[in-house]
Amino acid sequence: MQVLLCLVCAFDLFGQHYSLPLPLGDDGMVHPTKPAQNDLSLATKYLQQFYSFQADSAGRKRRSRPSFSSKLKNMQGFFGLNGTGTLNADTLAVMRTPRCGVSDVEDYSHRRGNRWKKNIITYGVGRYTNDLPVNAVDDLISSALDVWAKASPLTFLRSYSHQADIMVEFVGKEHGDFFPFDGPDGTLAHAFGPGEGIGGDVHFDEAEVWTAGYNGFNLYVVAAHEFGHALGLKHSQLPESVMYPTYKRRKTHNLLSSEDIININTLYGPRDKRPYPSSRFSWSNPSTPWYSGSYFPVSFKDTCNPHLKFDAVTTVGDAIFFFRDNYMWIKHNDQKDIKEGPISNFMPKIDCHIDAAYWVPQRSTAYLFNGTTFWTVKGSQVKGRAKNISSLGFPSWVQQVDAAVHIHKTVHTLFFTQHQYWRYNEHNKNMTDSIPRNISDDFPEISGPISAAIYKDGYLHFFIGSDVYKYDIKQKEIIGTDKTTSWLGC
Repeated sequence: MQVLLCLVCAFDLFGQHYSLPLPLGDDGMVHPTKPAQNDLSLATKYLQQFYSFQADSAGRKRRSRPSFSSKLKNMQGFFGLNGTGTLNADTLAVMRTPRCGVSDVEDYSHRRGNRWKKNIITYGVGRYTNDLPVNAVDDLISSALDVWAKASPLTFLRSYSHQADIMVEFVGKEHGDFFPFDGPDGTLAHAFGPGEGIGGDVHFDEAEVWTAGYNGFNLYVVAAHEFGHALGLKHSQLPESVMYPTYKRRKTHNLLSSEDIININTLYGPRDKRPYPSSRFSWSNPSTPWYSGSYFPVSFKDTCNPHLKFDAVTTVGDAIFFFRDNYMWIKHNDQKDIKEGPISNFMPKIDCHIDAAYWVPQRSTAYLFNGTTFWTVKGSQVKGRAKNISSLGFPSWVQQVDAAVHIHKTVHTLFFTQHQYWRYNEHNKNMTDSIPRNISDDFPEISGPISAAIYKDGYLHFFIGSDVYKYDIKQKEIIGTDKTTSWLGC
């Protein structure tokens, strides 16, 4: 399972104090007075995101789920607070401290299964920050990797390919991985654990101020933490550990604690097994002997196959997601590089193929379908449990959605099933028609079944087999054709 992990800053934000804890009701939830309502909202969201708390809908009694109080105790225990299970000032202060964007209770441990299965690991830098010169960023990144190389048998090899094992990017807000950044002084960065595709990649929030010193956020310190995650390490509860989740001003020499060294050695063995004397190499030309070696990640094995078909395609922010079997590709509209890998690398809770997918920009939400089931994906997580498509108004005889596309100008989503399609009103949340319409009646020259569809630049694009048809809705005609592989840059 690929797990997103990140490092965030910590300042003295102990601004408000409460003389008494907030009261808990019989249902295990806090029932505060008005001044504390914002604090309760903050705490509930915090525990939902970081401690797997599941709040019941209003008016429903809690059954077997852990209570708000028990989850609060878990959080307090992690940060060494007094485990009262009540929402007091010290607890709120930690919750207000900018921090990592993933759960503190994820099973992301130092087991040997969650590691790179090689000791030579490639890395590259894609988009740079505007805060530092390019050569300064390169030096700080390589120095941060050296921190781990000196404590382990790992060798880090600089690659100028966008398919390096660890890709470093400075990005902001929605950036195509379902883990949007939140602007200045919030989440500083996040990383993905070892694996294919996006596995191992590290993203820094460009909204922060990155420095090589004490002002702003020290890139070397943050990067060292993030690379720990990219190598398979989880957060530490020890403040002296570089893997502690909150940002601290640290000495730049001997950055690793004894715990950090023990944990990296548990994954990869001690340093004396390193096969090469230097921790860093680089290449800039594909003719180098390293390029064809077994250590270079093999990718794009099916990308330019002329018969490539997609099961689903959808825009997500400024990116396009392509799905095929249990695999997916992510292509940014303004970038040539493509990320790829098993779907579970990007969305750990989804371990199956995707039949259809669409994106509603007004909600920043994606909907992914498999058979009669669909998931709602928003921000950094799959929201709630999978639902049955009958909740959208489909009759029981519909067992699969072939394709889906949202047209934001009309607030309608079109669902295609065999040779028919349905119109769903996202505003009213119901089917516009009680029975489906024939595809060929409303889209002359197009006949089902349709593999995938997206609405882009004012046109519908229908993916049928390995062909893509650009369709003008107003003129009701095909105005261009292409191959699926052209959408991946082939």
